[in-house]
Amino acid sequence: MTITGPRNAPDVVDVVALGESMVTFLPSRPGRLADVPSFLRTIGGAESNVACALAAAGHSVRWISRVGADGFGDHLVEAIGAYGVDVTSVRRDPARPTGVYFRTAGDRATDAHEVAYYRAGSAASVMSAGNLDLEAVRAARVLHLSGITAALSGSCLDLLWELTEPGPGRPLVSFDVNFRPGLWADTEGPRVLLDLARRADLVFVGADEARDAWGLDGAGAVADALREPGLVVVKQGGGEAVAFGEDVKDIKGIENIGGVEAVRVQAPRVDVVAAVGAGDAFAAGFLSATLRGLPVRDRIRHGHLMAAAVLTAPGDLATPPARDHADRLVALDDTAWGTLRLGPGWTQAEQAPEEVPTP
Repeated sequence: MTITGPRNAPDVVDVVALGESMVTFLPSRPGRLADVPSFLRTIGGAESNVACALAAAGHSVRWISRVGADGFGDHLVEAIGAYGVDVTSVRRDPARPTGVYFRTAGDRATDAHEVAYYRAGSAASVMSAGNLDLEAVRAARVLHLSGITAALSGSCLDLLWELTEPGPGRPLVSFDVNFRPGLWADTEGPRVLLDLARRADLVFVGADEARDAWGLDGAGAVADALREPGLVVVKQGGGEAVAFGEDVKDIKGIENIGGVEAVRVQAPRVDVVAAVGAGDAFAAGFLSATLRGLPVRDRIRHGHLMAAAVLTAPGDLATPPARDHADRLVALDDTAWGTLRLGPGWTQAEQAPEEVPTP
């Protein structure tokens, strides 16, 4: 899987991330939404999370979406732009609002957490090829999309069909399946997501998503269903990630996993502060290393480290480790990597002896 296309044209960026972002309200204290007296305003959105993380890691990134001509839309554009993301192609809709949602606090990582979405009829839900700047969308080395956008409306799904259509000059398409059953109005969601994944060059999918959406259990079954992408990354339980595809052939560390040639990398142990946003951060770390042309094993390790930065911070976004710091950790031998333990503040430490063993 090789990233091709122009690198030096003034309008071409490393990554374009397209999708809805919403203003997020976090409760001021634990408890049911009915009992929470006040909320803290922040931002949330799978694609914009990836964009912000990549920009913070030093890449040129453009976020493309639609927001309402309202104060919440102003907040989203300003907050995402503050990370260094190009937001000049975000369109404002005077007739439709910016989406918002509320969620509970301490138990967000469990099935018991509450989330209340107010996104129906939002400005982003009517994204289409006719109301976005497609030249700006395609002016990238990598175009990052997710299955959330496909679920928002018929026009959003049509947009993804157009952007994933094979053809000359298409950026490398990165697709995070992000299966959200509650967003799909019918039972076609799993089939649609499988078809979109087959049109992508790079696919991210959780093992639980593959099982729930497609009834696929294990890397071998996923590999058999997704033969078309150049690289597929399956995020497994316990922090393990497995990658298979053309980029893992004839390299050091390859394994036979479920009958598939693959690279498997376990995540470091992490003292989790909040189990939210890790999947988007993993994708950002993996894409950052892909843009740098690093080997697949190192791409997965960078994904794990970016995820660890978010897991050890309270929100969806966190300051990533400096590139040279991350590179030193990624270069550890397998034994040293396996003994890593990362806690809050680790991204600010140059190289703490108690956390970073000597290789």
